[in-house]
Amino acid sequence: MFKKPVTGPQKSKLKSSAQRAVRAKFLEQFPLLEPYIDDILPKKSQLELIKLQDHISLYALDNKVLFCQHRDDALIPHLKIVHAYPQCFKRISVDRGAIRFVLAGAQLMCPGLTSPGAWLPPTEEEILEGTVVAVYAEGKENACMVGILKMKTEDIKKINAGAAMELGHYLGDGLWKYVVD
Repeated sequence: MFKKPVTGPQKSKLKSSAQRAVRAKFLEQFPLLEPYIDDILPKKSQLELIKLQDHISLYALDNKVLFCQHRDDALIPHLKIVHAYPQCFKRISVDRGAIRFVLAGAQLMCPGLTSPGAWLPPTEEEILEGTVVAVYAEGKENACMVGILKMKTEDIKKINAGAAMELGHYLGDGLWKYVVD
């Protein structure tokens, strides 16, 4: 989603009612962030909406991007939020061989999640299609990517072919390097 540098943004300040709606949607998606929401998105703060090409919206506070959204899809938190509150996000892990492809902007493929060294949650903790997940790399402490799963984790294990994730934000991409003016 952010392979190219982010350029030519159109910024606007959100009204307080729109801010409350965004805050509520964010908490609905990530209920484990509730204890930290006032640190991430204080009630009295001024949230900015930055519209980019390809129907991508960024939400920024104090010149820092908090999360992004493509059209009306799920809100995807910036990796810096995932790094600050890792316990609040569903997680999966890729094997060492997939790391360089993920960091080059390639789609996350099922074999990178099912080979030795990768990790998917057990059946009783299945993650459903359309869920935002943090992607960790084998042997690494912080997430290297965050995005939306294209299929549930059980299907990833069974099918083991094709793309497993869409719309990702990864370390070193245009969003990671983006500085709000």
